[in-house]
Amino acid sequence: MKVSRHAKIIELISQYDIETQEELAEYLNNAGFKVTQATVSRDIRDLKLTKISISGGKQKYVIHRQEEKGMSEKYIRVLRDGFVSMDMAQNILVIKTVSGMAMAVAAAVDAMNWNEVAGCIAGDDTIMCAIRTVDDTAAVMEKIRKLVSKEM
Repeated sequence: MKVSRHAKIIELISQYDIETQEELAEYLNNAGFKVTQATVSRDIRDLKLTKISISGGKQKYVIHRQEEKGMSEKYIRVLRDGFVSMDMAQNILVIKTVSGMAMAVAAAVDAMNWNEVAGCIAGDDTIMCAIRTVDDTAAVMEKIRKLVSKEM
C-alpha cells in the first residue's frame, strides 16, 4: 500500500501544484487512499519532497533532485514494483506497468538522467520513451533489465 501511495503522490505532484500537506491528503483521499496528515507528512519525508516557489507567490511540492550520480533507492523501487514488461520499436521503448503506475515509473526513468532517453510519456499502464538511437534503445533496455532483476 505504501509503495502505491508513494507512486500516487509522485503522480499527483507532477500533475498539480500542491502547496500543503492537507491539500495532498485531500487529493490522496479523493484517489481512494485513506490517509491522515501525519501519514502524508511521513510520506513527504520518505520521498524527500521539497517545495519550490511558483508564480503568484505560491509554492508547490516537487521531488528533490539529487546532484549525485547514484540513483535514488526510491526510484529503483518504484521501477521494480511497477514494471511488467518492455518492447522496442526502433528508437521507441514501450514499457508496460502495473495499472496506475505508469506515471511514477516514467518519473523514475526520467530521474535516472540517462543520456540515451530524450523523454517519456505515460498513460495508465503504458510508457513511451523516446530514445536517441536504435542502439541506445537496446542499451536502455539492458539497464532496465539489470535494475528490475537485482535483489535489494
